[in-house]
Amino acid sequence: MARRPLPRILSTGGARLARGRELARTAADGATDVLHPLITVARGLRRLAAAGRRRWAETPTDRRGPLLFVVAALFLVTALAPYGPLLAAVAVTGAAAWHGRDRAPAAPVDPDEPRTRRLASLYEALVPYFSAAEDPAPLYAHGGSWEKAFPAYEFDDSGRLCHLLVRYPAYFTDGEPESRARIEHLLTAKAGRGREYLFTWDEEGNELTVTALAPLPTGVPAQRFVAAPGETVLGFTDPSEVQRTLPLTYGAEQRDVPPVVWRTGPRSTEPHLLALGQPGSGTSTLLRSIALQALQHGDVVIVDGGGTGEYACLVGRDGVLAVECGLAGAVASLEWAATETERRLIAVNRARQAGLAPPDDTRRPLWLLLDRPTSFTHLAAADGRKDPQALLQVPLRHGRAVNVTVVVAEQFDSADVLGEALRQHTRARVVLGPATVEQLKAVLGAPPHTTPLPAVPPGRGYARLGNGAVHRLQVPATPDPYDDSIGAALRKAVEELLPPKTTPADGETVPEPSVTEAEAEAAGAEAVAEAEEAVAKAAKAVGEPS
Repeated sequence: MARRPLPRILSTGGARLARGRELARTAADGATDVLHPLITVARGLRRLAAAGRRRWAETPTDRRGPLLFVVAALFLVTALAPYGPLLAAVAVTGAAAWHGRDRAPAAPVDPDEPRTRRLASLYEALVPYFSAAEDPAPLYAHGGSWEKAFPAYEFDDSGRLCHLLVRYPAYFTDGEPESRARIEHLLTAKAGRGREYLFTWDEEGNELTVTALAPLPTGVPAQRFVAAPGETVLGFTDPSEVQRTLPLTYGAEQRDVPPVVWRTGPRSTEPHLLALGQPGSGTSTLLRSIALQALQHGDVVIVDGGGTGEYACLVGRDGVLAVECGLAGAVASLEWAATETERRLIAVNRARQAGLAPPDDTRRPLWLLLDRPTSFTHLAAADGRKDPQALLQVPLRHGRAVNVTVVVAEQFDSADVLGEALRQHTRARVVLGPATVEQLKAVLGAPPHTTPLPAVPPGRGYARLGNGAVHRLQVPATPDPYDDSIGAALRKAVEELLPPKTTPADGETVPEPSVTEAEAEAAGAEAVAEAEEAVAKAAKAVGEPS
């Protein structure tokens, strides 16, 4: 059966209806724009009338009469006053326009929306670690609310997370270092890389506090620190880590900076120090800083295995006994240091047996500063000589009792060549420059509470004294004053701390003889005759039979 064509009105009416609706909508929008003031005034009059009715309904019955009298009086005064009705109409129109305006609030712009998204993303990332299928009321669940998990948080001006309190379930294995390390790595990645974070675990309360640490100051120049004899300032750390501050001159102002103080001497539990780092990390800067502080009260012997002349500024200074850059000089200096340590031990022992105080020459501190001593180990092995590290056993084992301190700076690539005595007796440890968590744990004996960065300025690292906590460390700027690539202000600060030059032995003048040349020749001839006579008597005595 053939299909009938649709009527024309049905086939083309849809387009006409659409055009009609569009025209009607356009006309309505135009009329709304034109009549918008009238619409606003009418809406305002309606709201004013509604407000008047509510006011009349809320007015008690006994007060409605006085209210009507007041309103009637106002109408009468307005009607009799010049231009009163006109002013009243203008006032009513203005009030109606004000009350009739569109009060629909604009779409609120939430300034915390990016931060909320960041916290929600962090919450979702922690779900696999803090959730369990057997938990009937999980604190962490996919699609859950992060408000209970993060009760406290702070953001800095740039919108990055700077403080966060994380609650986790009690069944999380927070006592295992591996579990902690996974959470810390995740939080570091999600909160923003390039910063150091301090993680504080509260096992009793099942809470983890994450704090973004501010960078340590890097421009603190070398200066005289307010420290007692036997105290050495290794550098500076966070204010929350130590309970002591030092007044320092930093730029054009003075400020109090928390230091990392290393105590040496007979009562010290960490009498010797080992510093490790990458090339250019600042280990030589640390040794120069220690040398300048040690020269205030003691003597220094420096062995430079790097051979770069980093300690040329100390050659010939008061208190600097030797600065050796060669194998022969290093061996001779360390042999003397071992002998001097033994001499001091004998002198102190004799004084104690006699009930006397130790001699003064055993009280003056002696510092042995070695920079890259493993380079001499290779040279000694090639030449068949004695390893200089073997000469450190006596100062390392017995140096604390006689004020002999050993400080060694080495690089990571040669750390396996360090002697066993050096590893055992250096309880004060410093790691400078970029290092992994495994390297820090191997050197310091414990992992740091902060996240190490892949790139740090020179002199930045970690320090641990004995069994104490691991502190962040920034070594004071102590450059080589002969290095022209360093700023003049920092070089001048080091030059002001250098001791004066010692008068060389060749410059000493021989005193004038008090006798004449003839008298000297006569005395010499007489001494020769006496010596020949004594030799003859001895020979005669030896030749006689007993």
